[in-house]
Amino acid sequence: MNERRENRSRGSRGFPWLGAGLLVVLGGVVGLCFTGFPGKVKRGLKEVFAPKPVIIPADESDIRRQIEARLRSEMEKELTREIEAMRKAAEESAKQATPSEPEPPPQLALGSIVDVRQLRSGIPFETEVDIAKGGIASRERTDDESYKAFYKLTLRVPEPAKTIAELEESNPELSKIFPGLPDLMEKATVSPWFTKLYNNKTDRIRRSAHTLNELLTKHNFYDCETILHAKASTGRKVFLMQAEMDVVSDGSDGDRLATMPSEIVNSTYYQPFTSYGWAKRTKTPNPMVAGWEKRVGNANKELADPKTTAERKKWLRDRISYLRRGITDMKGRSFLIAEYDPFIVIPVNLLTSSDPFAPNVGDFAVVAHGGKVYPAIVGDGGPTFKVGEASLRMAKEINPKSSPYSRPVSDLKVTYVVFPGSRDEKRGPPDYERWRQRCHELLQEIGGLGDGYQLHVWQDLLPKPEPPPAPTPAPTSSAPAPAGESEAPPAAAPDKPE
Repeated sequence: MNERRENRSRGSRGFPWLGAGLLVVLGGVVGLCFTGFPGKVKRGLKEVFAPKPVIIPADESDIRRQIEARLRSEMEKELTREIEAMRKAAEESAKQATPSEPEPPPQLALGSIVDVRQLRSGIPFETEVDIAKGGIASRERTDDESYKAFYKLTLRVPEPAKTIAELEESNPELSKIFPGLPDLMEKATVSPWFTKLYNNKTDRIRRSAHTLNELLTKHNFYDCETILHAKASTGRKVFLMQAEMDVVSDGSDGDRLATMPSEIVNSTYYQPFTSYGWAKRTKTPNPMVAGWEKRVGNANKELADPKTTAERKKWLRDRISYLRRGITDMKGRSFLIAEYDPFIVIPVNLLTSSDPFAPNVGDFAVVAHGGKVYPAIVGDGGPTFKVGEASLRMAKEINPKSSPYSRPVSDLKVTYVVFPGSRDEKRGPPDYERWRQRCHELLQEIGGLGDGYQLHVWQDLLPKPEPPPAPTPAPTSSAPAPAGESEAPPAAAPDKPE
């Protein structure tokens, strides 16, 4: 009884939860009675029975507005700073663009300027340009003295070597190679062809200088140390020349070399001829004929083209005439081949001279260099302003690195000894062993070769044609001969000569 009283007393003192619950229910019922929209009722019940939402100081839209406001403020401040910096930069630029004092006008560069350089030809070239002040342009352009050039070229023509001592400055072994040479040199005379050679060189340089054309190189101007005429006690004439050695790569011969590389056959620069030639021995065509006939065909096509100018047509007709003459010559004659045959080249004006000391085509010669002696013949004619040339075969024997574009010897260390009037009466294909024997005989007439020296032996490097296949023997039968027939008797031995 006391506990019940305590409970009642505790309940009376707390929150009246039961009465509040009834009140809420009663209020909801009353609300239902006064509403006419079921959707609102349903939403109202959800709000009544759902947990209470969390309350925040500001909704999402306010936060967005605050962030946007803050960013705008920062951007405006940055934009203001940038505009201010641009304004200051523009002011500084304007100050620099407006000089406080005007600059003085440029002055003409008057006076002389000297420049010294070396041309590709090896010639030191000095230029001087002198600038002076003149009058108005309309007057100066009609005055020949207002714009002119002076061109002065100086060169020294060399003296020929005349003694054995001077020759041995370039080729120290000459006296050892040719023991009779010192005696020959005592009576030797400078050839007029030495003077003629350097006259031709200087005349060519004068013409080139007057027209501002490319000059003869310094190397090719000083390419000859001497040219001497000598006569042995036997009466044998000697033409001696000390020079360098350049390379020639001309020549063709269908009899000995039926095919040649296409780049040579079709080349417009390769010359299929040499001054030394002979009648063809076979019907094998010269391989260069095909290339020259092709050039004739191309020239005829260009002639037929209406766009070809009259001047060009004139040149083409002349070229066709030259090519046809060459084709006819190649069909009937053969020539030395520089890649395979050892020969030397002499200026063409000597080859056509009546001078008894001047070499002629086919004359025998020996070439001395580096302690070695090479037999050869005069095989071709060269320019009248240049000496010291030999075939590619000779060049490669002296210097394996030689080529049509690389000379074997650049210094004046090659001695050419030619025996004028020694050529054979009848020309024919090269016979290297005969050439060697003939050169040996001629050297004996001027003292021979020194101890330890001998003439080089040339090997025939031309490709040899393959021999025709041997005929296949007829099959023989092992069956016995029919009755009444016997085997053929052996052939009788030929009579021995008495």
